[in-house]
Amino acid sequence: MRIGRVIGTVVATQKVPALLGKRMLIVQPLDERRRADGRPVVAIDTVSSAPGQEVYFVEKREAAKAFPGPQIPSDVTILGIVDRIDLPE
Repeated sequence: MRIGRVIGTVVATQKVPALLGKRMLIVQPLDERRRADGRPVVAIDTVSSAPGQEVYFVEKREAAKAFPGPQIPSDVTILGIVDRIDLPE
């Protein structure tokens, strides 16, 4: 599981049928100090997050297994919105 910040949305006029009705967002992965860590990724949103919010997400096989029923073709899936992060001094 990783932390990231939603930085945009993706609009697709055509989708794989399994993705119909699912929102796609652009997420900038963050490191433990909330600094950009790598390239932005496109993620399937499961929690109605919005640009500017920090979220936690999973990648690879876990991303596809985040949905009930048949697997969704997703490499990155947003699982929740971050309320707070407490780090030791």
